[in-house]
Amino acid sequence: MIARRQFTGRAAAALVAGLAAPALLAGSGRAADARTLRIGWQKNGVLALAKSQGALEKRFADKGIEITWAEFSSGPPLLEALGAGALDFGPTGDVPPLFAQAAGGDLLYVGTYAGSPAGSGILVHKDSDIRTIADLKGRRLAFKRGSSAHNFTVKALRTAGLTTADIEPADLAPPDALAAFRSGSVDAWTIWDPYFAVAEADPAARVLTTAEGIVPAWSYFLANGSFTAANPDLVVDTLDELAAVGRAAQGDLDATVPALSKITGVPEAITRVTLTRKGADLGRVDGPVSIEAQVYQQALADEFHDLGILPKKLNIQEIVWQPKAS
Repeated sequence: MIARRQFTGRAAAALVAGLAAPALLAGSGRAADARTLRIGWQKNGVLALAKSQGALEKRFADKGIEITWAEFSSGPPLLEALGAGALDFGPTGDVPPLFAQAAGGDLLYVGTYAGSPAGSGILVHKDSDIRTIADLKGRRLAFKRGSSAHNFTVKALRTAGLTTADIEPADLAPPDALAAFRSGSVDAWTIWDPYFAVAEADPAARVLTTAEGIVPAWSYFLANGSFTAANPDLVVDTLDELAAVGRAAQGDLDATVPALSKITGVPEAITRVTLTRKGADLGRVDGPVSIEAQVYQQALADEFHDLGILPKKLNIQEIVWQPKAS
């Protein structure tokens, strides 16, 4: 049994605060430079493991390519930096690329990676009278606008015949949402792992629902468009190395848990929870983006435009990278 109740209270708040702050990036709009690969990362998944192992540094050492890393707490600011040319490569959930494309960012979908629908959830206070999704009507629900939690919130509310107009949304990044949730200034919180697993372990919180059966867990790797055009082999090799790292990690979770815990600062017990969710698979890194993923993403773009969330209609295929056959 995993002692999930031990990591609570101030310790949880301190951890999430530590996961939150994006690294400041100097400059933007840099011309493509094959001597450096600048990666944005978040404290989860195969990219964090690759960072901890120096896998990409080793892969590209003979090419004289330097790897630099910038940390982010969510996808929207990461893709803003990537689209502006301040990053070359990074991971995200399903919604951030839509807003980045709508904003005219120079970016491309280059690959997908596996997530678990059980790794996202809506939390309420343990003693709350909110017992069903329908009970969220009129309540203050925190989620990060433009993130995968935004999509999950829309879809979850729909199962109860509600829309975001029926709640009081609070647009909060994970650390701010945690503070608001713990103080009682929000009634509920939609969030993803590892933040979800951290908060879920607090005995003062209760899971209202996970995303299972509500929304699939598509996640993506994106790359700066100009960088990709100039360095296509670098993008292909990066995805190939991440797949290799992921397969090895998935095959030995007993070694992977402490390794990921060390790089992220998330306790091992919590890390094990995130890696053993139903459907989680670090080795499922694919590129290029499949037709199935593109169809899903296009439907999501159309839905968010119809709901008035996105300011313009999007054609996802315009920014899906198709590497040339060698």
